[in-house]
Amino acid sequence: MPTAVVTGGSGFLGSHICDRLIKEGFSVICIDNLLTGSIGNIEHLYSNPEFTFINHDVTYYIHITVDVDYILHFASPASPLDYQQLPIETLKVGSMGTLNALGLAKKKGARFLLASTSEVYGDPLSHPQKEDYWGNVNPVGPRGVYDEAKRFAEALTMAYNRTHNISYLYCTDI
Repeated sequence: MPTAVVTGGSGFLGSHICDRLIKEGFSVICIDNLLTGSIGNIEHLYSNPEFTFINHDVTYYIHITVDVDYILHFASPASPLDYQQLPIETLKVGSMGTLNALGLAKKKGARFLLASTSEVYGDPLSHPQKEDYWGNVNPVGPRGVYDEAKRFAEALTMAYNRTHNISYLYCTDI
């Protein structure tokens, strides 16, 4: 049975990912500090022996003792209201949280999936954005903390791939 770690697993998207992975036969370790997530999103999984919840802030070292096959990094305030009220936390989870999740992937030899967003393009000058479009981001604007956190997380993920051969997934690979 494969094991997946889902950071931000009690959030809206993360909790649905946990549900789906359990349904597909995975053992799931959900890590969340509950800053914007909710226990109510995952409490129905508590009785499942293949589900483990760890209340932890991923901007600090992530210690997992079991073998891990996949790490799905969904931790981040995602709504404009949340990331504008929590700008430092948003930047920390995009930088230090991603670094720690990638460190765990490296240590465990796990494949890594980063939940990114079209917000990395900022306020796009073209719709829809093509793959060769690099964006129009205001790094000091009101949305800048989220845009830049996600842009940094993408750059860090690719640096880990190139430097440490960390295997990464696209959403369709799981």
